[in-house]
Amino acid sequence: MNPIQIALLGAGTVASGVVKVLERNQEELRRRAGRGIEVAAVAARNPEKAREALGQDLPITQDFMQLATRSDIDIVVELMGGISPARELVLAAIAAGKHVVTANKALIALHGNEIFAAAQARGVMVAFEAAVAGGIPIIKALREGLAANRIEWVAGIINGTTNFILSEMRDKGASFETVLGEAQRLGYAEADPSFDIEGIDAAHKITILCAIAFGVPVQFDKAYIEGIAKLDAADIRYAELLGYRIKLLGITRRTPAGIELRVHPTLIPATRLVANVEGAMNAVVVQGDAVGATLYYGKGAGPEPTASSVIADLVDVTRLHTADPEQRVPHLAFQPGALADTPILPIEQVQTAYYLRIRVRDEAGVLAEITHILAEGGMSIDALLQRPSGESDQHTDVILLTHETIESRMNQALASIQALDTVLAPIVRLRKEELR
Repeated sequence: MNPIQIALLGAGTVASGVVKVLERNQEELRRRAGRGIEVAAVAARNPEKAREALGQDLPITQDFMQLATRSDIDIVVELMGGISPARELVLAAIAAGKHVVTANKALIALHGNEIFAAAQARGVMVAFEAAVAGGIPIIKALREGLAANRIEWVAGIINGTTNFILSEMRDKGASFETVLGEAQRLGYAEADPSFDIEGIDAAHKITILCAIAFGVPVQFDKAYIEGIAKLDAADIRYAELLGYRIKLLGITRRTPAGIELRVHPTLIPATRLVANVEGAMNAVVVQGDAVGATLYYGKGAGPEPTASSVIADLVDVTRLHTADPEQRVPHLAFQPGALADTPILPIEQVQTAYYLRIRVRDEAGVLAEITHILAEGGMSIDALLQRPSGESDQHTDVILLTHETIESRMNQALASIQALDTVLAPIVRLRKEELR
């Protein structure tokens, strides 16, 4: 059987990884897929730079649209990133009857519904394993391996840059700004790191996992997003004293009222495996009703880890290239006509536990006032620390862990506490998850 012909749109680090792994493992891949997989051509803005990066004498064009719709191409591999022109090229490739493999989490999170509908109508596949957690096959696990389960929740460290920063802050006691500079020097963080540190990258990924876990459309616009830029090294230290570690988590959970979809710094018990994921590594925990908790761990970025997922998609598409479209695994795990309209809950309706750090005047009755306000709101305290603020002998930091409550109630209580004359600085509030 003739080799399947693929076109690479983009010639960056992931594309170079794809070319390298395809060449190195071509015989193994042929045995798995039943036929060879060949790069027919590459589209790149700078052909000379692309030839240097790819290390092979491949046909290179600057005409992305022509390559995406070329008659001899079977699979278009979109590795450009960003929204435009990636969206236009993917839709054109689908309209031309091409299967698509992409590593573009932003494209799927924002325009996945449109892309999947177009692919369904045209009878082609869109595969996107590399869009979430790099080399970890979490999408295949959710979509196929855990198909027997009613998924209860998914929680993941799905951005390596922020996990590196938080790990370094904990290990070295350094400030966020100091560690961010180190991350940029080492190449973990971009010159403009906002997509990572503001939580947007993680939100793209948890949006995709939410859709697959619960059989709902992708709804990035309804995700709650909070990054790590305002985290203080003191809170990481206090969390450690209380038996917790702080990680930027993407969390999606099924509740009787709807689905939670959120990204924020989160206290996790230090005894949990996911709390001990350090450096730039990724990890995702999935709770199913039949299997219980399963953990998926590995490299979330890099040329070859990401290429591993891209090529796994290429093998899947090659195997099913001539199959009846109705017999293929649905893009979002559930049949397109069976997607649910379960609402995504606003953050005010989410129920979780909290970490609070309150800088107060060190005098009698202050703690009683704070606990009284919390009790009036129906909130109880799980643990308490009191530590010198480091600013003055008359100031102290009160650190509280609460039991679970609705976010709107906590917001009301914090407004009342902040208004006290004895509270001297903005209250630090972080969410806490036991991940049982």
